[in-house]
Amino acid sequence: MDPWANSPLSLNSFVVKEHVGMFKAANNFDMYDPQSGRLVLECREEKLGGFTKLLRFTDYKRMTPFHIEIREPGGETLIEIKRGVSFLLSEVEVFDGEGNLLGSFKQKFFSIGGKFDVYSAEGEVLCSLKGKWTGWDFSFGIDGMEFAHVSKQWSGFGKELFTSADNYMLQVAPSLESDHPLRKLIIAAVMCIDMVLKE
Repeated sequence: MDPWANSPLSLNSFVVKEHVGMFKAANNFDMYDPQSGRLVLECREEKLGGFTKLLRFTDYKRMTPFHIEIREPGGETLIEIKRGVSFLLSEVEVFDGEGNLLGSFKQKFFSIGGKFDVYSAEGEVLCSLKGKWTGWDFSFGIDGMEFAHVSKQWSGFGKELFTSADNYMLQVAPSLESDHPLRKLIIAAVMCIDMVLKE
């Protein structure tokens, strides 16, 4: 029996809804199961220093550090995402709930449309995230194989969960096993698209 079978991380589709507000410094998201409409994951940036909060409202926003925790609603932390101050290119580390390094993301220099590579804890490239300038459309893949896709275009289950332009859909390939570490890295990376590539 797969111990991950009932974990929200084993889902293949997520609606990602950003918390919006005029004076919002922290990056907070909720992730829903589009078929049931149930809240399955909370992504919170609660360990945000006062100086960093101030910089989030300036042109230096893209350079600020972040520490995001992804957890089950009211439950344990499953993933932690950390970045220090970023001057030119972002490098983000991802940890599991016990503080073990799962992998990292490194932004590509002079990339068109935005791109970063996803690395294992051992430094092996697992896949790359590539995007398009023309819209919110990103894919995770390597050598012609797609592992996941992120888009604001969605017409199936969960369409009623889209209530603003700050929501999008993550679809993970069913072929990616529920306990594969790349699943956690992809979910973590989706939380970073905004902060690393789009802001």
